[in-house]
Amino acid sequence: MKLKSILFLLISGLLLTSLQGQKYLGSIAGDESDLYGQTKQVNQFFKRFNNEEDRFGKAYLPDNKNYRDNDFRITYMNMLFDNQSSLIATDLRNEFIETICNANHPFYLDFHGDDWFAELATNFQFNNVKETPILFLQLEAENKGYKWVITNVYFDKFLKHFNKGESAKVKKSFLHPMSHELDFMNIYKVFKDARYAEYYADKTFKPDYKTLFFYELKKGSLVYESVGNLKFHFFQMDGWYFEVSYFNRPGPNSGWLISKLYKISEKEKNELLQFYLP
Repeated sequence: MKLKSILFLLISGLLLTSLQGQKYLGSIAGDESDLYGQTKQVNQFFKRFNNEEDRFGKAYLPDNKNYRDNDFRITYMNMLFDNQSSLIATDLRNEFIETICNANHPFYLDFHGDDWFAELATNFQFNNVKETPILFLQLEAENKGYKWVITNVYFDKFLKHFNKGESAKVKKSFLHPMSHELDFMNIYKVFKDARYAEYYADKTFKPDYKTLFFYELKKGSLVYESVGNLKFHFFQMDGWYFEVSYFNRPGPNSGWLISKLYKISEKEKNELLQFYLP
């Protein structure tokens, strides 16, 4: 899939997430076998993806013959997809499973590794209006342990204040190279129309929405209320991206499941990571 299509689906997903209510993990109807099938925790998703536990949720020890066994993994992997969705083509899913379960070069998720992120919708009052900023979080090593940290923020109220580049306006928005000879008397142009002030910044300028978020929080303009929907984005496997979402429904095909899957190039990966990293 082309990068623009993936970006469109990602942004659409962000907007949809911001409109969804909080996820409640209530009781799920079904018999005991359904409970065995449900992937109820994110840690369990990792263990099932890697085939590090049995169907009853009991962990395999590394010396167990079934630990990371690729034949068992294929069974688990088919359980880890949202089978009620038509968004993932069967051929693509089969190719993905065959790739990660390759006997010569198997792939395993690393819980403490890089390139996977949490996407959390949050409910705030922003200048007394209810808003839903999206926070991206990642595990970070500290001392002998790990902690979740906020890596980036998606908030449309911040985005709308920064222009994406209007060619005609850009050409007019500059300070003459001899401005220093006039003691920068023409600096007023930067502040004449605040809507285009960033056009006078250097080429590497990139709005830091995370800093803006904490600034508004410290000012008191942003007041926290509650959390909303949660999902996870994975880039650990070369050439692939997938999304994991929670499905609260009866039956074994529920809990944390792969909801989106795309083949991507290294360039596309780096461009997509801009959503999650500053």
